[in-house]
Parts: sequence; C-alpha cells; structure tokens
Amino acid sequence: MNTPNKLTLLRVIMIPLFIFFYLYDFIPASNIIATVLFVAAFFTDWLDGYLARKTNQVTDFGKIMDPLADKVLVAAAMVCMTGEGIVNPWITIAVLAREFAVSGIRIAAAAEGNVVAASIWGKLKTMWQFIAITVALIFKALGLAQLQIIVDILMWINLALTVLSGIDYIVKNKKYLSYK
Repeated sequence: MNTPNKLTLLRVIMIPLFIFFYLYDFIPASNIIATVLFVAAFFTDWLDGYLARKTNQVTDFGKIMDPLADKVLVAAAMVCMTGEGIVNPWITIAVLAREFAVSGIRIAAAAEGNVVAASIWGKLKTMWQFIAITVALIFKALGLAQLQIIVDILMWINLALTVLSGIDYIVKNKKYLSYK
C-alpha cells in the first residue's frame, strides 16, 4: 500500500476519534482535540492527493476511498454540530443529499470504467466546508457561542456552494444518470 492510500486510511481512522472527542466534551480539552483531529484529517486529504499526483501513485483504491473518506468526515462533523444546534438541519440535509448524489454518479461512472474529476466548484465547496466547519469547531472549543451568527453565515455560504457544485456536477455528468 502506497503512502497516499495510507494517508486516506489514516483519515478514515481519524473520523471515529473526531466523533468521540466531539461528543464527549466532558473530557478535558476534548473540543480542542476534536478540532485538531478534524483539521489534521482535512490536511491528509490535501497531502494524499498531492503525493499521489506528484509521485504518480494514483490508484483505483485512492480514487474511490479518498472522496468517500472526505464525505464521511464532513458528514460526521455536520451531523455532530446539527445535533447541538450549531448547524441548521436543512443545511446538513442538503450537504448530505449532494454528497450522496455525487457519490451515486461517481459509482455509475466507475461502472462504465470512467472517473469523474472534481470541478472547480467542487473544490471551492470543499475548501469552504473546511473553513466553515473549522470556524464552528474553534468557536465551540473556545466557548464563543455569542459568535454563532458568523457560523450561520459561513454555513449558508457553504450551502450555496454545495447546491451550485451539485448542479454543476449533475449537469456535466448527466449521461451517467440515464437508465439502461
């Protein structure tokens, strides 16, 4: 197993650890640990992609597991924060619906031997998710609930980019949606 794939697996392992420390905030510094785990996991996403391309170690495993790990990480954070009222449930539902739809298209494309690359909108959406979720986690860790309006604004921008990138993805890949 190459280094990029090991980093993807590390990200997958970090997800339940993130959830544990996020949910069990009676543990000293658990919110800080959860935030660090989220940021570190997101960093491995960038690093594994960079290494895979730079060292020509792109694999079928990485093409499938990397985006899946990203989606599970984002979903875990969004669901945890929704449960505490930090994120509006409609935003979480829309984000998850987009991720399931895109995953379905990727699976359909893979069944035909094709890989669908992320568009600039998808990359922008991913970057914004990282920013919005990280800010929300930092505010929670620092006890800055009075700044919830900032989190709300970031999450609504996240929603807009999620919808735009989802529409872009579906329009560009509608050929995989046809029933055969």
